[in-house]
Amino acid sequence: MTVYVALLHSIVLGAGRRVIMSDLRATAERIGFRLPRTLVATGNLVFDVDFDSVSEVENALELAFAEDFGTPVDIIARTGESWLALAAGNPFPAASDAEAQNIVVRVMRTPLYLGVLQDLERRCDGGEQIRIIDGDLWIHFPGKPSESKLLSALTAKRLGPGTLRNWNTVRGLADMIKA
Repeated sequence: MTVYVALLHSIVLGAGRRVIMSDLRATAERIGFRLPRTLVATGNLVFDVDFDSVSEVENALELAFAEDFGTPVDIIARTGESWLALAAGNPFPAASDAEAQNIVVRVMRTPLYLGVLQDLERRCDGGEQIRIIDGDLWIHFPGKPSESKLLSALTAKRLGPGTLRNWNTVRGLADMIKA
């Protein structure tokens, strides 16, 4: 039995319609995922399953999600062990506690290569700091992330499938895995 984390790219199903976390847990249970639990209402799921690979988890959950909710969504999965390593790799530890909402990681399905930093650094006009750690993009925003021009460059078209989570969520999921 392996612990996994799954992150939905979006929980918005359409105008005025969002994924309810109890429904997401029910979908996970329906396909055999054990002990599904969610963190905040933004599509963060932790569960146990006997699957052999992350891609197997992503494929099963994406298919079930489309069946149950009527729309496809990218779902990025990691083993619990991999998630704990991601959390331990935070390149901005000095700022993390005081600015948890301003430390964000774009968790990638396919690891980013270091060359993408040059393109993204050109868009950092507000003092943003960016790092690629084990293929994931970490960003320390000096102010509200929503006010940064960098966000418009963080698209699936430019970087590939991935999803953003702030430091509070990263730590919360790590705590759930350890519990």
